[in-house]
Amino acid sequence: MAIEPDREDLTARARIRDAALRHFGEHGFERATIRGIAETAGVSSGLVRHHFGSKEALREACDDYLAKLVRRLNDQVLADTLPSDVNYVAVARAALGPYQRYVARALAEGRAEVVFDELVRLSEGWIEEYDRSRPDPPPVSRKARAAVVTAMALSVSVLHQHISRAVDVEVFSPEGDRLLARTLIDIYSHPMLSLEDAAKYQEALDQG
Repeated sequence: MAIEPDREDLTARARIRDAALRHFGEHGFERATIRGIAETAGVSSGLVRHHFGSKEALREACDDYLAKLVRRLNDQVLADTLPSDVNYVAVARAALGPYQRYVARALAEGRAEVVFDELVRLSEGWIEEYDRSRPDPPPVSRKARAAVVTAMALSVSVLHQHISRAVDVEVFSPEGDRLLARTLIDIYSHPMLSLEDAAKYQEALDQG
């Protein structure tokens, strides 16, 4: 299942953006060219510049699109507009899956700030809900936890080559995606620290 497309996604502008996401993901921002993006989109280089002005502006449009995508998905979940038998994690991964290489490359290049910041903002909202039933007071801010959780989640894309080699499965393949999902579910459902141990480590940090 996927998010319903915007009207914009039927336009030449959207084809250019999708082509740019592919080229930036495969070649990196510096090596990707307007000409190559235009050829993939089936338009002229002049039309690319007409819509976006520059390669940097095109990259910013890619980031804005992905931020909007995750925001729309989050809104759908909060509004409970998805069927009750649909797994949220599966929908989210399916929605962002085609852009994993772009996100990984952009983050490694120090880019995709808009995407990262939007994910942090959305994570803060979910953490706020979890905190309502948390038995102990958080020792650090919600923003800090959201930023670290987001970074940990996105690091899988950045380090996908190393992870794929370690588990002997291409992480971006359907098989690797299933393995990764099962692994994350197991890790998050079985914390390695008890509340008592965590309190001891926090106390040690405070004393140090």
